[in-house]
Amino acid sequence: MASTSKDGVPESNNLKPNTPDDLGPGACPESVLNPTDSFEEFASEMSSSLLERNNSLTTKSSTISEIQSEICEKSKESEVKDSKSCDDMQNKNESITASASTSNLEEQNGNDSDDERDEYLQSPELVNKEKHVFILSSAGKPIYSRYGNEDKLAGLCGVIQALVSVVEEQNQDILRSLTTKDCKAVFLVKGPLILVAVSKSNESETQLVLQLTYAFNQIVSVLTLTQLNRIFEQRRNYDLRRLLSGAERLIDHLLVFTEKEPAFLLGAVRCLPLPEKARENITNAIISSCNKIRDLVFAIMIAGNQLITLVRMKKYTLHPSDIHLLFNLVRCTESFKTAESWTPICLPKFDATGFLHGHVSYISEDCQACLLLLTVQRDAFFPLSQAKHNIAEKLRRNNCLTAINDALNRNVELPTTNPLKHIGIPEIRHFMYKSKTTAQLFTSDPICLDRLQDYRIRYKDYGDIEVKRPEKLSDIDYVQNYRSFCSQMHCTSTPAKLIFRSNSMDTVLAWVTSGFELYVTFDPLMEKDQAIRAVDRILQWIRKEEHRIFIMNAPTF
Repeated sequence: MASTSKDGVPESNNLKPNTPDDLGPGACPESVLNPTDSFEEFASEMSSSLLERNNSLTTKSSTISEIQSEICEKSKESEVKDSKSCDDMQNKNESITASASTSNLEEQNGNDSDDERDEYLQSPELVNKEKHVFILSSAGKPIYSRYGNEDKLAGLCGVIQALVSVVEEQNQDILRSLTTKDCKAVFLVKGPLILVAVSKSNESETQLVLQLTYAFNQIVSVLTLTQLNRIFEQRRNYDLRRLLSGAERLIDHLLVFTEKEPAFLLGAVRCLPLPEKARENITNAIISSCNKIRDLVFAIMIAGNQLITLVRMKKYTLHPSDIHLLFNLVRCTESFKTAESWTPICLPKFDATGFLHGHVSYISEDCQACLLLLTVQRDAFFPLSQAKHNIAEKLRRNNCLTAINDALNRNVELPTTNPLKHIGIPEIRHFMYKSKTTAQLFTSDPICLDRLQDYRIRYKDYGDIEVKRPEKLSDIDYVQNYRSFCSQMHCTSTPAKLIFRSNSMDTVLAWVTSGFELYVTFDPLMEKDQAIRAVDRILQWIRKEEHRIFIMNAPTF
């Protein structure tokens, strides 16, 4: 392992935490999520060539079709044999798309003079923003802009498309980034789409590429990759905003979400800490209510952007990025709170070629837990609705709804609501632990959009005296500090397994092993030997609480 001193200079590895014999707390033989290594995924995305990216976007064998085939083979009932694949539905959608009238975007752009468009690019609406995200087609048609009016940005999109095309034609390579004195522009070319982030922030190129990748996956989740490719094969100048109408809010929120939620950067999912028995009762309620629904692929219960449980069809798992898209969908859709919904959902990492069909509803009016039942059948709403009501009844009978509400309520005194107090080391300000084998994340304080103010006020315990130290951070200061922290931890130029850095504000220790990643922030005067002992205490505490803070099995129907 390599480590760095307080001055950032590599030094001998004479001090390091006691490496566990196994893969660390939270590891289990089988995971409900695909194991991830955030460093490897970033490196692959950043270093891929133009040919590799194009190959990755070609239509591959459909997991959904595979599931449907298995169901047909196992069942002799005619309605299962006659069920159609998602490709049939896509063909209908695409035929409708092909018959749509041509875009009048050129006429709209023609109404604005060049001077008016140039003046708009210098308007405060655009200039005063710290970061922009633009999505356009390979033909230069605007599709999405985080700020401003896409129609008035058509000229800028044309310039972006020209830059990308010149690099591809002359060098047979991808334009990856441009850097100026005060900002950087990062490009991500994905099939028929070009995504660009222009940022004045301290975010690294890797972080910006990650955010653009999620924005692309959000579009795929609405359309499927098959439909997206076919649309532009049939008509290169198609205005994709027609099909994405209403989905802009999903992309808007997702971009904010990726900036402030560490789970995105670490390629992991945060689980809602629950007593082991309560989580077991929730899982059993789902299995007993759904085990006879043979075409159900996933049953997922979430609350507060945290995973409560996931029950799956055998052989199939989900990637953390697909779970993040589901979190984003639920958070952005208020109608789920008032009625049971039936919606097509494409999960790009699971199967980018087709839709799963989701029954989405909240368990009850007095609980924030949302249940998603994902199936390959288009006409399974009513049996899934009945299963949902059966699940809700069993959860209420076993007091599971109370357990979920208590876990979400930060005022309830539980070990996982204030782990720093239970660990008993006042110099620790914050820590994040990821189990790489299960892709699950636990943080000492659930940093999220709703709790920035809570995070600004930290507590220290000195015996019987509690000292409250407020930190007056604005939202933008908080985000900048978080970005800086993430950039230090995922530095591709100086990779290290153990990093120890101090400055006048804080001390940071990061430790990456084959089984876990651990990031800890201490007071600025924390010495290395003290920090190492504190890390061992953290790992011991996580091991003690692992059945509460992680999903330690992989239940199936």
